[in-house]
Amino acid sequence: MKIICVGKVKEKFFVDAIEEYSKRISKYIKLEIIEIPDEANESIAMKKEGEKILSKIKDNDYVVTLEIEGNSLTSLEFAKKIDNNFSSNKNLTFVIGGSYGLDETVKSRSNYKLSFSKFTFPHQLFRVILLEQIYRAYKINHNENYHK
Repeated sequence: MKIICVGKVKEKFFVDAIEEYSKRISKYIKLEIIEIPDEANESIAMKKEGEKILSKIKDNDYVVTLEIEGNSLTSLEFAKKIDNNFSSNKNLTFVIGGSYGLDETVKSRSNYKLSFSKFTFPHQLFRVILLEQIYRAYKINHNENYHK
């Protein structure tokens, strides 16, 4: 599994949470987190970031983009989706955009558009949320206890 995200995580508490969930997830799958530098110039940011994101995606990757307009799932539905649909593809790739969102070229490459909320989250926090939900999904799929 691969997570491609725009921007660097700066706050130590986010870094610690990302490391902790990555370690927990490693019990189930190999996880790779790829950081794409964010662009400062708003007028070209999405296009440049999109090009960099697409350069990290292989032809046989199953791409899940995180988009406000995407499909909403419960944690149980997400776990089932990972178990039934996503797990059959060894090249599952999640994409988290930057401050300005995802370029249309990235959205059009997406195999599944997923929304965690209608809210907008800072990308650093969202990375933690995504990792937590991936970890929760694997706990659910292995019938292991996890706090609610």
